[in-house]
Amino acid sequence: MEVSNLNDRKLTVSELTELIRRSLEGGFPQLLVEGELSNYRPSSSGHLYFTLKDQNASISAIMFKNRIRSLGFEPKDGMLLRVRGSLSVYAQRGSYSIVVEEMERAGEGDILAMLEERKRKLASEGLFDEERKKPIPRFPETVGVISSPTGAALRDILNILKRRARGVRVIIIPAPVQGAEAGEIIARRIRQANKWKLCDVLIVGRGGGSLEDLLPFSEENVVRAASSSEIPIISAVGHEIDWALLDFAADLRAPTPSAAAELVSADWEETLENVQNLENSLYSFIKNRIERVKLLAKPFSAGDLEYRFRSILQPALMRFDDARDNLSGNMTEKISALRRRLDLAGAVLEAASPLAILSKGYSVVMPLRDGKPGPVIRNAKEIKPGERLVIRPLEGLITAMVEKSENT
Repeated sequence: MEVSNLNDRKLTVSELTELIRRSLEGGFPQLLVEGELSNYRPSSSGHLYFTLKDQNASISAIMFKNRIRSLGFEPKDGMLLRVRGSLSVYAQRGSYSIVVEEMERAGEGDILAMLEERKRKLASEGLFDEERKKPIPRFPETVGVISSPTGAALRDILNILKRRARGVRVIIIPAPVQGAEAGEIIARRIRQANKWKLCDVLIVGRGGGSLEDLLPFSEENVVRAASSSEIPIISAVGHEIDWALLDFAADLRAPTPSAAAELVSADWEETLENVQNLENSLYSFIKNRIERVKLLAKPFSAGDLEYRFRSILQPALMRFDDARDNLSGNMTEKISALRRRLDLAGAVLEAASPLAILSKGYSVVMPLRDGKPGPVIRNAKEIKPGERLVIRPLEGLITAMVEKSENT
């Protein structure tokens, strides 16, 4: 569609948006833009959404997660960045943004530079010294909250205090939490709370937001009011990653308003329950000790002492009798075994004795040579007819003459 013909026909929103998209995306294929980072919002999908701005204008930007690997730093609100990318039109919202391909730091932004300079100035005056900080009361009776009366932060604080410490009184001290006049009003509320001694501890804060949204809590008059406060102050500005100069001057920094409420509220019901449990434990302990003493003292009577002595002696006597019986039984068994072994050895020895053999009718035959008995004859070949023999039966000696000898 030619742009020159636009006056001659009626366009739908989609057609007009498509013309704008072609013109912008075609006319700005590559851009190099420098601006201050603001409203930085990493998404759960991994993409980065943020705004680039200067003193007079701002533009939305997105960097997809596949390009984030090239980043060599962690972006933060207030940084001065130089980005390279192209324009993209989001038709459903009728908005345009820069699709960032590359991003690098161009130096710190004006806001961060201003805050750093203010931080150094106030720190040099000792407003952030740890010695100035006061302890937070553990069980405050009254908690003051300086915040927007319609903000989610106040609702979170009230819900937590109601649940965890119902006996604590809460005083809401309303103040705007962003805008040009917010800082002066917040400082005034801190001074008023001290002048009228409204509470035991003071929570000053708001929910999350961009660096610009949190600027009132970095105002010099707010920091000075917090530093000079006689009431302990808890700074509860934004989310955990957010910060303000009030964090350094306050007596305690809470990562969120909800965390601030938890810090100042003791769980009264839990504390009462713990005290009751301790009371029950102490009562049970004392009762058990008394019963134990009674049991220990009961045996110390005349009759019970004898029974106690016998109860101690009787097991020892029984063990002694058992040991004696076991020893006697073992010795008897040992003697019987030795006796059986002795009888067996005697029987074996007796069976091997020559006299035992002779008693069965056998005799020992020996030649008689030179008037003396020779060696025992075991073979008929060892003797010749006519030789004299000496025969020894079990008892006595027999002399005989050999008439004939032959082998069978």
